[in-house]
Amino acid sequence: MTDIVSMTTAAQSATAAQASDDGHLFALSDAAAVLVAETGTTPCFAYRLDVARQRFVDLRMTLPEQVHLAYAVKSNPGPPLLAELAGLGAWFDCASAGEVAAVQTARASAPAPTSQQPATRGRMVFAGPAKSEADLRAALAAGARIQVDGIEDVERLAQWHTGPDPLPVNVRVHPLTGISETASIIGGSGPSAFGVDEEELAQFVAGCQAYPQVRLSGLQVFSASNELDAATLLANHRTAMGIGQRLQAMLRHDLDLIDLGGGLGIPYAVGSPDLDIVALGAGLGDLLEENAWFTGHVVLEPGRWLSGPTGVYLTRVVRVKQSRGTTFAVLEGGINHLLRPLMTGQSFPVRAVTPRQEPATTDWTDASGPAEDDRERTAYTLAGPLCTSLDRVGTAELEPLEPGDLVIFGQAGAYGFTQAMTNFLSHPAPEQVWLGGSITP
Repeated sequence: MTDIVSMTTAAQSATAAQASDDGHLFALSDAAAVLVAETGTTPCFAYRLDVARQRFVDLRMTLPEQVHLAYAVKSNPGPPLLAELAGLGAWFDCASAGEVAAVQTARASAPAPTSQQPATRGRMVFAGPAKSEADLRAALAAGARIQVDGIEDVERLAQWHTGPDPLPVNVRVHPLTGISETASIIGGSGPSAFGVDEEELAQFVAGCQAYPQVRLSGLQVFSASNELDAATLLANHRTAMGIGQRLQAMLRHDLDLIDLGGGLGIPYAVGSPDLDIVALGAGLGDLLEENAWFTGHVVLEPGRWLSGPTGVYLTRVVRVKQSRGTTFAVLEGGINHLLRPLMTGQSFPVRAVTPRQEPATTDWTDASGPAEDDRERTAYTLAGPLCTSLDRVGTAELEPLEPGDLVIFGQAGAYGFTQAMTNFLSHPAPEQVWLGGSITP
């Protein structure tokens, strides 16, 4: 069950970022993390809704008016987060009937959106490579723009759509060339379970003519994930706009929506750059000017960029073990709470709070501790409680750990709790603590 926590004045001041070069990786200072851990239970996730609000506003301000933000619910479907974003007038990117229902519930509980457009229906895109009947019917009922992956989706929608006018849909296209991503998560231009291969697009368009109840009116191209380079994203978007222009020529009517997908990345290590959203916004403005043929709406689907920096995962050390040259810190939680490190080979950023350290300052907001060069550090393999050698959540050089010490994983607001193997071994699900929200539980 989600735990909604109103922040005290002390806790609010304690959430300031670390006064060190890893400050942008952790939503909570050490002092705030200790406060959360001591007033609740560990393991737990803690999220700052004020961070989500500010990031949404900052990104929105950098983008051309023609571009809309559809939050990718899959990155973190927490009800308080969805309600906060609904209150800001966000669109949503959903991929299941469950996500559609979560968005509808969040919109019902959110304050009036800041946008003048209604938020109770529509303003949603719906995607997925294997949509069930329940998924498609939920998306239809919610007024979502469905992104079809093949003629099978079109055939079923033609059967179920009951409106007087043809149902507008997008087609997801898998580009043949001209796309890239730093780490292969979406898959680049290789074989893909997603969408219609670009070289088969003309055949797909011709096939749609057999279903006049459905009108192909838009495009989705989602070609990268967790990309930190604005120029790479813009190059991918330029490819998408080129596909859109060719699609519009095939259809002989104007497209009204182009969904450029997500891919807006966040750093997971000290020294990694932040995505330059100002450059991204300016580049999108230039791209739209270059493509004056398109006068409809553009959608971006940020997920982790909005949710990742809001959260931390807190867990305690159970035991420390030496084994054949490797030092293990065995934690209360592992891949049953954080699966991403095993899937991607990339750890979440990690720091530890050990009560044996002398604080460098009495300032509640500065929990950076002694200077890095003054600390004794040990290389740890971070293992979880599960009965499998796969239960590893990263490696890190940390100050010497003892049982009971608190370990903090940063950037854990995305692809954390809901992506993990929560039911494996039947350990309790972690608590989720929401800080700084404007929604009354």
